[in-house]
Amino acid sequence: MSILVIIPAYNEAENLPHVLPRLRQYLPEADILVVDDHSQDATATVARRLGAKILRLPNNLGYGGAVQTGFRYAAQRGYDYGIMMDADGQHDPASVPDLLAPVLAGSADLALGSRFTGSMTYHASPVRRLGMRLFAFLASLLTGQTITDATSGFQAMTGEVMAFFAEENYPSDYPDADTILMLHYAGFRIREVPVTMHSRLSGKSMHGNSLKALYYIAKMLLSMTIVYFRYRTHAGTVRLRVDPALEGTISES
Repeated sequence: MSILVIIPAYNEAENLPHVLPRLRQYLPEADILVVDDHSQDATATVARRLGAKILRLPNNLGYGGAVQTGFRYAAQRGYDYGIMMDADGQHDPASVPDLLAPVLAGSADLALGSRFTGSMTYHASPVRRLGMRLFAFLASLLTGQTITDATSGFQAMTGEVMAFFAEENYPSDYPDADTILMLHYAGFRIREVPVTMHSRLSGKSMHGNSLKALYYIAKMLLSMTIVYFRYRTHAGTVRLRVDPALEGTISES
């Protein structure tokens, strides 16, 4: 069984020494991949010194581009399971075993870490909270299951999910609720798991001010609308999750 932890990082040299050792404490058997999104600090050097694998991007691709690079790395090397988490200390490594458990047990293809059923030790801005509530409502409505934290980037998944996103048109800047819809419509099973989230240790968030947060909300609404019509009208390539035991017995009309 092989597990890869994918950590996109941009100028996170100060935070990685607090994150990576704790991650190894709670998941010592996993490989850790830090995707350095063309940082201007010593992110790659620090991550390498702490024993992580490094992919340094030649240009800044944004959060989604860095994450998809990690998915492609995992798919090419055939990892069985993956964890996606941030480099800034927001995602508590102590929650990783619980997050991974339903995926390892085969009861979910994607485990979505929820700060709202778990613990949230910081106060988000009013605009950010509005976005969280709005996208949780829309994700629940469109998937038919309760989603409390649709914008969570703290996730565990199967190798099949990583391979799907390695090939799929993964969002380049703010992959959140739209990717939940993609997985749902493609037939993957999603389950929420309570986790603990903190404020970032240092540095600036990509949702750092109200204007960015409003842009994020508008962009995500557009992206979710596109995903909904793409899959519901079969405009895109239809991908079905098929039980290997049934492969060859299902045909598409």
